[in-house]
Amino acid sequence: MESASTSFFEAYFDGIGIGMSGEFTSISGLNIEFEWETYSEGGTNYPRRFFKGIVPQTLVLEQGTVTNIDEFSNWLVTINNGITKTLDGTIMLRNSYGDVLRQWTVVGALPTKYIGPTLNSLSQAQLAVTRIELLHNGCF
Repeated sequence: MESASTSFFEAYFDGIGIGMSGEFTSISGLNIEFEWETYSEGGTNYPRRFFKGIVPQTLVLEQGTVTNIDEFSNWLVTINNGITKTLDGTIMLRNSYGDVLRQWTVVGALPTKYIGPTLNSLSQAQLAVTRIELLHNGCF
């Protein structure tokens, strides 16, 4: 059994010319929440429930690197220009050998916040990330 310190999360969100891929040490917000409406008719003891929709959730990716900088930049530019393009993605928990231990699919993600690292001229070519927040419509 691998220890938690040698595991990492790999995230892919993809579209035509836009998206994001990267590796992160912490991911939270892999939730799905349904909204229901209860309707009671007279003369029955059992109320009926009707599906209203999915409540958007916030996915938080922390302490990692974005490995495809151009696609992530394109995604942020399109959002900045008022074009909202949601992307579906995959989150994978991998061990130190790169084997997938668990996988989640995220539906309808949009970036809502990006917090970059302290800039350092000695850093690598990859884009280091302190925190990225994505609004999404659930995961499974």
